[in-house]
Amino acid sequence: MNDGGGGAGRLARRMLEQAKALTVPALPDPDVAPMSRLAFARAAGFAPDAWQENALESRSRKLLFNCCRQSGKSTTSALLAVHEAAFVPGGLVLMLAPSLRQSGELFRKCLQIMKGAECPLPAIVSESALRVELDNGSRIIALPGSEATTRGYSAATLVIIDEASRVPDELIAAVRPSLATTNGRLIALSTPNGKRGWFYLEYVSGIDWERTTITSADCARISPEFLKDEERTLGPHVFGQEYLCEFYDPDTAVFSIALIERALSGAVTPLWGHAA
Repeated sequence: MNDGGGGAGRLARRMLEQAKALTVPALPDPDVAPMSRLAFARAAGFAPDAWQENALESRSRKLLFNCCRQSGKSTTSALLAVHEAAFVPGGLVLMLAPSLRQSGELFRKCLQIMKGAECPLPAIVSESALRVELDNGSRIIALPGSEATTRGYSAATLVIIDEASRVPDELIAAVRPSLATTNGRLIALSTPNGKRGWFYLEYVSGIDWERTTITSADCARISPEFLKDEERTLGPHVFGQEYLCEFYDPDTAVFSIALIERALSGAVTPLWGHAA
């Protein structure tokens, strides 16, 4: 029924004016948190390497780190996780690793940082072997690299995948939708595991990733004497993967990836699959 702009029209205009006067709080942004990620790392007692500083300060939403062994990737993961939980109220951090043991170790690093930081942090209200909840509503949950255990989580603000080259591809398909409604961050850190799997494919040809390679030369804590002994013991192939971050063809491959790629051509018309 049309009242010609009478009572209903006046009510609608009054409601519109009230709506315009409302102040809607903005969602918290960890990049403009009361304490930066780098400052937090130092308050937690760490002196980050140059690559760790870059990782902590990055504003990218998708980051890949190709890291050598003992480069500090797990510590970096834990610092990022704790900062997110502490300074983004209601945040959800999912931390994934290939196995339950690795997830547990990663989570313990988070707790050590949280309990040892020399700066005010939200209080822990709930804690178990693989999850913690803070009084600002944020949670950190560590999960083993299984698609079945990852499904069901939503509205994650940060997903961190440690040793990402060793988690199955179906895990990535299961966890990515958890970021759909938050514009959250996806950070993957790993030592190479051959020219296979999602980590390798995204590192060489993925879209919109910020990529960083950290070899043993970038880590002052690893001595030249130790590296010489490792190369002599492991051989050039394993040493190149573990400490120089090089991607190699899988040992079981009959043909190399490079040979297969050279055999592909877009100039040849397929015999099947196209209508006449």
